[in-house]
Amino acid sequence: MTETATRAAPPVPSLPRRALPALLGYAGVRVLGLAVLALWSAARGTSAHTLLSARWDSLWYAGVAGAGYGHEIRLPNGDVHSDLAFFPLLPWLERLLHALTPLSYADAGLAVSAVASLAAAGGIFALAERLYGARAGVCAVLLWAVLPVGVVQSMAYSESLFTALAAWSLYAVVSGRWVTAGVLAALAGLTRPVGAAVVAAVWVAAIASFGRTGSADAPRAPAWRRVLGAALAPLGAAAYVLWVGHRTGDGPLGYLDVQAGWRNGFDGGYAFARFVGGMLTAFPSALAGIALIIGVVLLLWLYGAGVRRGQPLPLLVYSGVVLALALCASSYFGSKPRLLLPAFPLLLPPAEALARARPARAALLAGALAAGAAVYGAWWLNGSGPP
Repeated sequence: MTETATRAAPPVPSLPRRALPALLGYAGVRVLGLAVLALWSAARGTSAHTLLSARWDSLWYAGVAGAGYGHEIRLPNGDVHSDLAFFPLLPWLERLLHALTPLSYADAGLAVSAVASLAAAGGIFALAERLYGARAGVCAVLLWAVLPVGVVQSMAYSESLFTALAAWSLYAVVSGRWVTAGVLAALAGLTRPVGAAVVAAVWVAAIASFGRTGSADAPRAPAWRRVLGAALAPLGAAAYVLWVGHRTGDGPLGYLDVQAGWRNGFDGGYAFARFVGGMLTAFPSALAGIALIIGVVLLLWLYGAGVRRGQPLPLLVYSGVVLALALCASSYFGSKPRLLLPAFPLLLPPAEALARARPARAALLAGALAAGAAVYGAWWLNGSGPP
């Protein structure tokens, strides 16, 4: 036997090393977006730092971090905006980082989002690489980075933190790490109401696992691990919702009353349809209405593409619930684009296609999208911005 034949195969690089190109690309897109935002804001006489850390929901999170729950605003129309609507994991982390460093609560929120956005990019890469290969993983991360509202990933909001927990929970599910999946799902449930999507994905995958055998790539875990993972998954969301009900005195459904004070509810998309229909009755708002219709059709087409390509069941369940909660809720309509940020599995079909393209063409397209997203993000935050 020759020396060549007996030579050991080269070791497979670790996941962090394989993810490095995706993380570097993601960081480059975010730096570009922040640079354009800083220049745009300076030209308008506004503060990019304030836009990112001290407006809209970031103020509520920082308030909870600093003083705990109990703040509410009563509006002239009778609505009550209570900070109980905001789930606690992000303000907990802001408070912890503030205690350990000189950072203010607002800046701690920015730091958490910066780290969480990189963790989310790593989770998206790991999941896409496992399913479709390394190039598709890089492309999926870049597509998530260059979304038009991708600047929210750099704000002191909870979208990046939630997406990181969701992505790694789904990765744990498809790789058969059920307890890890359950713990991450529980943490996601402490982050945003849409944590229900992660719980649903873990539950459906666990139930389906009892009807199939494992594989060499992901051997079926013992039944007790699957049951334990499914049992752990809802604990975070359930604990917070029950605590809110106890605090308000309204019982298990008290959190729904809190959301009603913000005019948030689930109406199957009726209010959104009326909103879009109203835009179609006049010009130039009709153009925006048509754009919204095209956007919804595109989202549904991407979901259908995932179904047609045999995307794993937990990913389909997760993205389906995220879509339903975002599009069929009666919340402020300007929030819907950022509410869809966690629906990253919708990007996997175009990521596969981009991975098959010539590298120069793929890089040119990614660069153009990154530039467009940077300009749009700067204009958006200096205009209506995310509520």
